[in-house]
Amino acid sequence: MDKKVIVALDAMGGDLAPVEVVKGAVDAIKELKVVIKLVGRQESVNAELAKYEYPKECIQVIHAEEVIGTDEVPTSAIRRKKNSSLVVGLNLVKNGEADAFVSAGSTGALLTGALLIVGRLEGVERPALGTCLPTKTGVTFLLDSGANVDCKAKYLEQFAKMGSVYVENIFGKKQPKVALVNIGAEKEKGNALTKEAYELLEVSEDINFAGNIEPRSIPFGDADVIVCDGFVGNTILKFAEGLSKTLIDIIKEEITAGAYKFAAAMLKTPFKNVKKRFDSDEVGGAPFIGLKALVVKAHGNSNARAIKNAVRQCVLFTEADIVEKIKDKL
Repeated sequence: MDKKVIVALDAMGGDLAPVEVVKGAVDAIKELKVVIKLVGRQESVNAELAKYEYPKECIQVIHAEEVIGTDEVPTSAIRRKKNSSLVVGLNLVKNGEADAFVSAGSTGALLTGALLIVGRLEGVERPALGTCLPTKTGVTFLLDSGANVDCKAKYLEQFAKMGSVYVENIFGKKQPKVALVNIGAEKEKGNALTKEAYELLEVSEDINFAGNIEPRSIPFGDADVIVCDGFVGNTILKFAEGLSKTLIDIIKEEITAGAYKFAAAMLKTPFKNVKKRFDSDEVGGAPFIGLKALVVKAHGNSNARAIKNAVRQCVLFTEADIVEKIKDKL
């Protein structure tokens, strides 16, 4: 792809906006072949941009006066606040003025707006929120991680297909292994949903199905794509976030206390490397897959590095033409 990817970025979304969002945008254009449209209150955004030297043609500011708060009802907020940074940004994608949209704002409003404004691909029953989880061997792609708390078996089958396309093209894994989250590895385990989903996944010719996977086995890297309903996926995600942070804090306390204090300096580099592998900022955000264009949900407290990496994900996704490949797969 010769032309630059155009990414619309919600400059007002998230706890650290617009300061970190603008900095992330500036960092992104210095590293990536991208044009960024910063959507938000023009005066605030321009005040932040004035702090940096950057190629002016690579960043555009699109004025949007309103902001959707995390405490607002998503559907009514989307319909009521037409001039919000989130709605204006999504409309840029809908109208073909941007290839992708990133926001660290309200998750509910973003997912609702993405469905209402960008729209789902023909044939896609339910778009899914995908999240990269660190494993012993690299990463695994979890979907759905929170967009659809109630699912049918055919939704999980589509999640598996869309996840396979994403992992194969973004991470370069040929015939990625797909596993179904369950309470046991045996085929007959689980509830009505997982049993029916297993039957569909087992006969699907479009995926490399490896069977069930128990949550405790996810960190071992036994599967490249893991599928489940959004309730289970979000529970796994939040537990993993809390556990990883707790373990890192405990290890840090241990190696900096008492007799181990002198060894702390020698362990600084490997400890930093471990922490990096568990750092969600390295990925930048969760892609909402199954739409007519890419929408990425960045974490609410995303810093500049997370924003930059979310933009990177948009560039990779667009250059790999994931939307068309998902259409072909389904």
